[in-house]
Amino acid sequence: MLPAFSATSHTETAKRLARKVSAFVETEIIPNEPLLAQQGERSLRLQSDLAYKARQAGLYGLFYPLSHGGKIASLEDYLLVAEQEGRTEFSQAIFASHTALDAHMLLKFGNEAIHEQFLQPMVSGDALPCYGMTEPGHSGSIPSLITTTAYLSNGYWYIDGRKWFISNADRATFMTVLARTAGKETALNQALSMIIVPAGTPGFKIERQLTMMGHSYGQGEVSLTAVQVPEHYLIGTCGGGLDLMNKRLGLGRLLRAMNWIGLAQRCMDLMGARIHSIRGKFSRLAEKQLVRQHIFNTYQAIAGARELIRIAARSVDAQNPDEIAINAAKMAASHALCIASDCAMQLYGAEGLSDLTPLYGINRIARTSRILDGNDESLISSVGRRLINHYQHHAVYSFD
Repeated sequence: MLPAFSATSHTETAKRLARKVSAFVETEIIPNEPLLAQQGERSLRLQSDLAYKARQAGLYGLFYPLSHGGKIASLEDYLLVAEQEGRTEFSQAIFASHTALDAHMLLKFGNEAIHEQFLQPMVSGDALPCYGMTEPGHSGSIPSLITTTAYLSNGYWYIDGRKWFISNADRATFMTVLARTAGKETALNQALSMIIVPAGTPGFKIERQLTMMGHSYGQGEVSLTAVQVPEHYLIGTCGGGLDLMNKRLGLGRLLRAMNWIGLAQRCMDLMGARIHSIRGKFSRLAEKQLVRQHIFNTYQAIAGARELIRIAARSVDAQNPDEIAINAAKMAASHALCIASDCAMQLYGAEGLSDLTPLYGINRIARTSRILDGNDESLISSVGRRLINHYQHHAVYSFD
């Protein structure tokens, strides 16, 4: 879904931007993490101020489409930048990396009215998207269970249903809703559609905020009761929602995975700092075999995941997304973050369990990574099935 590109045309730009993002993260965001973590009015104001600084520094929306202010065309190149953005859990809103997915989806599949009313305000920082797929009572990874319905009458969509675990639900100005637009007798690949619903529409209600592991990540539950929106708020084609959902999931998984690798490397760097600190030298951490194993395991997991992400990103850049590679990369990045955060917490001991380091917050994100955007079990089953099916027709699986 990204434009074709030359394999070397943007690499130097990506390296330069990665260095600038790294410096911004280290000097502007990481020192402010304790305040950003408080999640109050002061935190939101600080986040807004930092986003303004990032925009002034030319670091805002780097993976937006080139036609809308983006500076990196290739997903493979963006890996260099995304992992630097990902070194802090607070960077997504500050750099607008969390809205890049919506920007690409709206540009490619939205009509001119959607571009004008939703895409342009979003890239200008005047609108914020959210995505309603998962529903209470069943797994969001099983689209056949979607019960939210939408029907067309006299030029308007009428939508009823409920969605939950929606990121940015409390602050979003519009939601992309996945709804059933045909009966259950219709094949699933023709039964679902994506429709934009502005947050202020009558019948759109935020029912409650949801926490994960005792922490708020801006997740919420939303009800849609006789919501009415114009016909042209449809994204793509009527009945094409399943295909759009898969495209969105594929790119979304890679973007998250890139950020997780940045967090994992942050943990590895914290391990190195601990080992060579006064306390670490006193405890002779550098001489302990298990400490060496911790840092080796972390390095191996990060290096492997980065290469899997790179392979998957190339398939997306070539406009031939490889779902096996994408899902394997997502799980590898999650695994790397889990290993890195756990090993770092072991080296920091009780301090790593407290608010004195960022490790507890990172560890919480690591655990959620095994569920968000597709739980491990579902993805393993999907990849395993595809690999087994491959051997029905081929004697060899080519990794090239």
